[in-house]
Amino acid sequence: MSDESPLDRFKTALTGAARAVSGEAEADVGYTADQPVLQGKSMRVPMPGRDLTSAQASEARGFADSFALRLRHHDLAVHAAGRPQDEDARACYDAIERVRYEAIGETEYAGMRGNLASMTDRRIAGDPITRAETSEDVPLATALGLMLRERLTGQPVPPAARGGVEMVREFVESRTGDDFEQLGEMLHDQEAFQRRGLDMLRHLDIVPQLPDTDEGFDDEEGDEAEGEDDTPEEDESEDEGRDQSDQPETRAEGAEGEEGDGEAEDEAPGEDEMAEGEPGKDGEEMQLPQRRNAPWQDIPDTFDYRAYTEAFDEIVEAGDLCDQDELDRLRAYLDSQLAGLAGVVTRLANRLQRRLMAQQNRSWDFDQEEGLLDAARLARVIVSPGHSLSYKREQEQEFKDTVVTLLIDNSGSMRGRPISIAAISADILARTLERCGVKVEILGFTTRAWKGGQSRERWLADGRPEQPGRLNDLRHIIYKKADEPMRRARRNLGLMMREGLLKENIDGEALLWAHNRLIMRPEDRRIMMVISDGAPVDDSTLSVNSAGYLEAHLRRVIEWIEKQSPVQLVAIGIGHDVTRYYRRAVTIMDAEQLGGTIIEQLAGLFEEE
Repeated sequence: MSDESPLDRFKTALTGAARAVSGEAEADVGYTADQPVLQGKSMRVPMPGRDLTSAQASEARGFADSFALRLRHHDLAVHAAGRPQDEDARACYDAIERVRYEAIGETEYAGMRGNLASMTDRRIAGDPITRAETSEDVPLATALGLMLRERLTGQPVPPAARGGVEMVREFVESRTGDDFEQLGEMLHDQEAFQRRGLDMLRHLDIVPQLPDTDEGFDDEEGDEAEGEDDTPEEDESEDEGRDQSDQPETRAEGAEGEEGDGEAEDEAPGEDEMAEGEPGKDGEEMQLPQRRNAPWQDIPDTFDYRAYTEAFDEIVEAGDLCDQDELDRLRAYLDSQLAGLAGVVTRLANRLQRRLMAQQNRSWDFDQEEGLLDAARLARVIVSPGHSLSYKREQEQEFKDTVVTLLIDNSGSMRGRPISIAAISADILARTLERCGVKVEILGFTTRAWKGGQSRERWLADGRPEQPGRLNDLRHIIYKKADEPMRRARRNLGLMMREGLLKENIDGEALLWAHNRLIMRPEDRRIMMVISDGAPVDDSTLSVNSAGYLEAHLRRVIEWIEKQSPVQLVAIGIGHDVTRYYRRAVTIMDAEQLGGTIIEQLAGLFEEE
């Protein structure tokens, strides 16, 4: 009798089905308790429980079916050719493409219909559309995708998203005309489908109008493909045995949850596992705030920043946010990611250590009358016995006692690969600096709730006074104190992988908090490094205050620190330009560059006079 359990047999069958649908004999299905993701030809789908309920089985099959259809029917080069540069337009463009290849499955494989519906229900559960109160709150990419799916497959809009879709349905249908019907006739022709999709986006004024739609698609090809250099377009090479699964659309679809961090690069195979099963995507928490990086306008001197209430803010140690068993599990997950990156980042960390130790090395004064015998000059004494012995003395170089604070943005848009790389880099960097006698503090900042928490509720109860100031509850997290050995704090870094931790970010107040902690340190040199991916975002605050409210405060805080504080400030932006905020800053477009960039920036600060 076979020792296989029903769950084992289910896994075997699911892998076989995925290979058959995708046409890829090397396709593999793995399981995760966190975010489903397609990585190369490796699919990570939700882990069913041991009792293998029908709902869990259908959900796992749905994600596997979607990934397999993508491998079979999606061409990366065609998709990149017409992909718009505008963020909202890209999200819509990516959403309708996913509807296309999933609609092929629903129309050709009767068994996929229920599976894909279960998958869609889970994906939508964490989308902002489920919490939309007005049409302005509705993410158009999600609504457009659901409406197109409804028209092409007959599948109804999931109940959780129905209210949001109805808020924009009249607007969409009045603009799109027969676009949905024409798209339904082009399911198997990706290029024609995406041409027509761009036409539809132009009708909705999401993509600028062009004199000739056909020429526009071709004309955009060079610019759009070039604009996606930071995404893994090299994966399209059939010669290298890669599939077309790691398309640029994964990043834009982060708000919908399932594939947002599926990029990988052939030259770093150990890093491919970074996106697999990233913890941190759960229900409501799958929302990704939209970055507001519009040009900032100077605010008058009368500008006044305040919090409506600070009663619900918290400064909490990482170990207090979850139990020790969960921390152990999250740390084990982070260690599994660290194994893939250790070779790359550790080499850079060793280079930093050599540079720091070189500044601490002792120099020598030679030809002294006393001290240590200079063995290099003994030959002179042997050849000419009349020469006296030569001595040398060590002279220690000045190396300021130093403390470094790593302030890590824990907002929702850091979810996936960026937050994993940030946690890994913080881990390796802290251990490296500790060996060099440099103390390190690791802090994080986010909010306790999406779109306002108890602060907003109090404001509503008080009758919505105008210009209330900050309307969310801050959560500042201490992962490692400066005086705490890394061996005691290493487990805490796993918290960044926790489901539901990453929400919104109010950078200005976080900088002040971290700065004030640094100022109270006794070290001669204090360095603060901010790792973020854009401007401050808190929907509840920005919706009821003047434009640029949080951004203006951040700029004033940065200016004050850079001009008046003894703290040295440096920033690393991930995917967004932060050089317009910080005097000393660098922007990286690929999260894999983060480890090396941290090392280089810190080395430069240490070498400054």
